[in-house]
Amino acid sequence: MNRELRAQFDSYLDEYRSALHDSLNGLTEEEARLSLVPSRTTLLGLVKHAIFVEGVWFDEAITGRSRKEIGLASTPDGSFILKKHDTIASLQAAYRDACEASRRAVDALELEETVEGRGPRPLWRVYLHMVRELAQHCGHADILREQVLARRTA
Repeated sequence: MNRELRAQFDSYLDEYRSALHDSLNGLTEEEARLSLVPSRTTLLGLVKHAIFVEGVWFDEAITGRSRKEIGLASTPDGSFILKKHDTIASLQAAYRDACEASRRAVDALELEETVEGRGPRPLWRVYLHMVRELAQHCGHADILREQVLARRTA
């Protein structure tokens, strides 16, 4: 059962990771940066934030390394801030790398094992949090992408 559950968690995570990654496909750099809501949320910013989330939950929570050591923004809000050098291609590549690093970080761990980095919790809780987080951001990306594409025909 544990292997089956782990396979389901991995499958859901990879499905959401792909959807978020691919939400940038076919967009211009300007469209990916388009701000359509009062917050810092943009399609490109969502992918940059997802890189942050992978680092927080599959590095900081597993290894105990600080966000500064990992090279992450200090806050979730700060992870949406885009730099001039952030592009669709660069952030998609960084996101693929972050996801691969996450897979490697938990490869040898069992779902019931306790990770200590962000306070003790079983690995399955990290997975559950990530599924929730990525599902939420995929929904944001769907809506933003729909709005961006609608502007093309307006």
